[in-house]
Amino acid sequence: MIQCIIVDDEPLAREVLVEFTGKVPFLRTVAVCSSGYEALEVLKKETVDLIFLDIQMPDITGMQLYNSLSNKPLVVFTTAYSDYAVEGFEVDAVDYLVKPFSFERFLKAVNKANDLTRLKEDSHSGKPENDVSYIFIKDGNKTVKINLDDILYLEGMKDYIKIVLSGRSVLTLISMQKMLEKLPSARFIRIHRSYIVPLAKIDTIERNRVVIGDKWIPVGNMYKEDFFKRLGYSS
Repeated sequence: MIQCIIVDDEPLAREVLVEFTGKVPFLRTVAVCSSGYEALEVLKKETVDLIFLDIQMPDITGMQLYNSLSNKPLVVFTTAYSDYAVEGFEVDAVDYLVKPFSFERFLKAVNKANDLTRLKEDSHSGKPENDVSYIFIKDGNKTVKINLDDILYLEGMKDYIKIVLSGRSVLTLISMQKMLEKLPSARFIRIHRSYIVPLAKIDTIERNRVVIGDKWIPVGNMYKEDFFKRLGYSS
C-alpha cells in the first residue's frame, strides 16, 4: 500500500484527485492539503510514500516545498501550466500531470510510482540482488523501465551513458559509478573506463577484448585483473 497526500490550493483539483486516488486499490490517501505549509505539518507526522503536488500555489510553491524536504517521497507534480515540465523532471519527479487530466493518464502516473516503490522495497528487503530483473532510468523527460536481460552493454559518453539493448539503445544522463550502483554486481562488471558489460552476454574473449554479438569491447588495463578473476582464471 502506497501512503499518499494531495496538495493543491484549488478545491476542484483536490476533489478530482481524491476521486481518482479512491479508485486505485494500492493507494491510501492520508491527508488532503490546501497549502504547502499545511502539507509540511502533515509530513512531520505521517509516513508518506507519494505526494500529488500542485506547483503553482500562493506563499510557497510546490517546487519550493519539495526542494525543502530532506527526506523526499516520490512526487507527481500537477499544474495547469505545461511550462513547468522541465523543472519538474529536474527533481526526478515520477510524472508530471497537466490539468485537466483523465483518470487513464493519472493511472499511468501512479503505476510508475508503484513500480518504483516495489523496486525500492526489493532493494531494502534483503532480497538477493540477482533477483532484480529491471531498473528505472531517466531518458530525457521520461523515466523508463529497462529489463536487465535486454542489456547487451553500456557505453560511457562523457556525462551520458548509452545503454545498448536488443534492437534499440537509450541515452541517459548519469555517471558510470552511479550506473554501477544501480546494476547487480553479480551480473555486471566494468571492464573499461567507458564500458560496463553483463557477464552472461559475453560470447568470446580474445586478446584483452570481449565480443558481444558483433561488438568488440576492449578490456582496460586497470580493470583486467578483476575481470579475469571474476571469470576464474588469470589473464
